[in-house]
Amino acid sequence: MRFAIATLGCKVNQYDSAMIESRLAARGLIRCEFDQPADVYIVNTCTVTDRADSESLRLARRARRLNPKARVVMTGCFAQANPAALSRAHEVDAVVGLARPDDLERAVIGDAPERVMVSNLRKVRGEIELKGVAMEGQTRAFLKLQEGCDQFCSFCIVPVSRGASRSVEPRRVIDALDQLHERGFKEVILSGVHLGGYGRDLDPPVELAHLLEMVAERSPIGRIRISSLDPEELSDGIIAIITSSEKFCPHLHLPLQAGEDRVLGAMRRRYDTAFYRDRVERVLEAMPDAAIGTDLIVGFPGESAEEFAASIKFVESLPLAYLHVFPYAVRAGTTAAKIPGKVSPAEIKRRAAAMRRVGERKRTLFMERFIGQTLKVLLEEQRQDGGIGGYSRNYVRVLTRSPSDLSNQEVEVEASFVEGAQMVGQIVSVQGRDAARAEAN
Repeated sequence: MRFAIATLGCKVNQYDSAMIESRLAARGLIRCEFDQPADVYIVNTCTVTDRADSESLRLARRARRLNPKARVVMTGCFAQANPAALSRAHEVDAVVGLARPDDLERAVIGDAPERVMVSNLRKVRGEIELKGVAMEGQTRAFLKLQEGCDQFCSFCIVPVSRGASRSVEPRRVIDALDQLHERGFKEVILSGVHLGGYGRDLDPPVELAHLLEMVAERSPIGRIRISSLDPEELSDGIIAIITSSEKFCPHLHLPLQAGEDRVLGAMRRRYDTAFYRDRVERVLEAMPDAAIGTDLIVGFPGESAEEFAASIKFVESLPLAYLHVFPYAVRAGTTAAKIPGKVSPAEIKRRAAAMRRVGERKRTLFMERFIGQTLKVLLEEQRQDGGIGGYSRNYVRVLTRSPSDLSNQEVEVEASFVEGAQMVGQIVSVQGRDAARAEAN
């Protein structure tokens, strides 16, 4: 049996798709590309905006055209948040919500007990499958140890689509790190939908700081990255833990969303710009070469031209390494969808372009600091032309060349110049060996 997966949305969805692929491959199914003939098409949906819902349905129709006899299975956030909308589509054979991996397998192989299988994840604790997966072309493993969210920011549907916050017990996290080490992984990204909410649902409750202390002490893997933390959840204790252990990469992603306090309040964020600046400065005081990235939403309902200008000015003043900029898009069912003062699509597009230009300048300035220095880079897939890329510990994308395949090797690269969104350099040593000797071997 041949299956294909189309994945919409965030890295958490990419993680979930990798888990689905792993499960189906273990049953002997063969994956193919989504534009090829398959027996089953799986759409891992996103519902962060109304447009994402439409795209999910478009993929279902496309799958049906590719093979009218194939099964079309919808899963992911749209399936979880609004299964009725998907079940009304005649192209869809099965709708499976989140945290039901066994039912998803049944839907794929054709023996599901029902056409729609969705639990209320605000009331029912869905289990989290804990298995590290690597995205295509990468050697870093993602380990999802938290799911769901209880924050209810005004623009976000995730508390509905992903359910209540739930966490993996620390013992299972440490066991998973041991297994990933045995599989040869040298970097792991600790990820979650709302990682800062980790452990509050456990009995007894566990603080994220306590888990990170255990990871620092017991992880056999020497490159640990934290995916994303809301600024109010980055405590001084967490900063002390990650700066005192060489196992944690000097890289944090702290979503800001807006650089103006009234807009932050309308978004229901739990901090102001002064607090955000304090967290950034506190991290860089302890780790001067750390990369700090952020998320920003532009064109939020009611955001005036003056407020956007203030947001731009605030972001420009921060020592950030990169920005992820998202144009605001309506998501029905959220508080923000009802806020008056919608910004026009043309103006949202203009603001997004302006903020992205700020991000490009910041990325370039951050990388230029390291020209002439040596960076420790974990390499990914080797290209046929000898080029190979990877990320430094502080999240600089580095491109280099090697006559031999050094995939999944940590090497030292002397940074030469910045080219676009990456640094170009030359390998000077491979895991402590001289580069010339390594090439000779």
